Amino acid sequence: MIYGTKKIATAAIKIAMSESREEETKLKNEFKDMGIRTVAVDIGGEYITSIKKIVERAIVASKRENVIKDNHFDEGAVAGATHEALSQIIPKALGLNVGGKIGIARQNDNISVAIFLGIGLLHLDEIAIGLSHRVSPYSET
Repeated sequence: MIYGTKKIATAAIKIAMSESREEETKLKNEFKDMGIRTVAVDIGGEYITSIKKIVERAIVASKRENVIKDNHFDEGAVAGATHEALSQIIPKALGLNVGGKIGIARQNDNISVAIFLGIGLLHLDEIAIGLSHRVSPYSET
């Protein structure tokens, strides 16, 4: 079945919010049965200095798990969506340490990236989520 943008974004959010490797694997298998390819990546560090590394990790993980192909269309879509999702979190995370997970989901030409972060300031943690979507030419992977 072919799903729309909302369903692909929901898959990205769910995989980003998974609390364990077991839950992540279970969700990946459920989404795979639905025809949605997903990947999750743990991230953390000082927010501003980590942005480049986070974008790189999203691209590398997406290629490794066959969510995208090794071409500039797909890489650019993941990079752009990851950067946009990160930019939504800047007001809360600027200058602070973060830790969390990126969730990436794709079906056909729809690619969604969700970033779920805990933002640390002593023991006063904040939570933030960023979400973005891109379209990349569909090619069977």
